[in-house]
Amino acid sequence: MATKIDNNIKPLFDNVLIKPLEAEAKTASGILLPDSVKEKPQIGKVMAIGEGSFDEDGEKRMPMVVKVGQKVMYKKWGGNEVKVNGEDWVLVEQKDILAVIE
Repeated sequence: MATKIDNNIKPLFDNVLIKPLEAEAKTASGILLPDSVKEKPQIGKVMAIGEGSFDEDGEKRMPMVVKVGQKVMYKKWGGNEVKVNGEDWVLVEQKDILAVIE
């Protein structure tokens, strides 16, 4: 179940808020897919990032690798679903982001 929150979100530590991109509505051969059989997308747009986590000593903040606006690929089962203005978004740790798509 998704947690309902507004769009004024500032993730903490190394968390990243991602808006999933829409899954393809039809197959390569042109067959239209109903919503019930579409796979959840694992690609999305970074909407907000935290300031980064601290190192093992707790003294130095580790920089974030991703930036707001980037298109990223993330783990299928990583993160937490949240509702933002009625849409399903995902809040994941930076380590659950697999790649930046250019």
